[in-house]
Amino acid sequence: NLDAVAGIINSLKPDLVALQEVDNKTTRAKDLDLTAELSQRTGMQGIFGKAMDYAGGGYGEAVLTRHSIIYTKNNLLPHTPNAEPRAALEIQIELPSGEKVVFVGTHLDHLRDQTNRVNQAGRINELYLDNNFPMILAGDLNAAPGSDPINLLSKQWSYAAQDDPLPTMPSVKPRRKIDYIMYRPKNRWKVIEVRVIDEKVASDHCPVFAVLELLPDN
Repeated sequence: NLDAVAGIINSLKPDLVALQEVDNKTTRAKDLDLTAELSQRTGMQGIFGKAMDYAGGGYGEAVLTRHSIIYTKNNLLPHTPNAEPRAALEIQIELPSGEKVVFVGTHLDHLRDQTNRVNQAGRINELYLDNNFPMILAGDLNAAPGSDPINLLSKQWSYAAQDDPLPTMPSVKPRRKIDYIMYRPKNRWKVIEVRVIDEKVASDHCPVFAVLELLPDN
């Protein structure tokens, strides 16, 4: 429901949005570019990152931003042969202050066996090990706090509401936290607010909203 998703985005007015399970010109999406449709409905720039071919088109991640995009990069993540491919869609933006921030939207494997999730989390850490820009990583990680994938990511990333993780899934009576907004380095970000939005129609997950303040580089 594009109007429902756009309605949430427009009500919250975020600078950046990460979206998972996005179709691009597939038959089940009536050959529509869903990222472009949401871009038009929100007035934000939209970028699609394909994780795999599907139903005559592509399927993967999307990010939306209100700020100038410097570059985009779609990073394919490792997976076992019979698992669904995954990606980490990366953009760098320039804020009005002139500061440059890297934003990554991703969706880790959903299978009960966490091998792929651990490998994908490890690959994300590898990708950004030497990146010195302030970064935000957001998405459906299909892993609970304290699990191996989250513990692995937490070696490099902090996440909003880490001391009080709120459940995000399912959207009706949520019981599990598997959706995250992470950031690094820790000393460059201050978490002002974190909310799990009560929204039962737009998705089977609750949207997660955070306000992060970028601190001066000391």
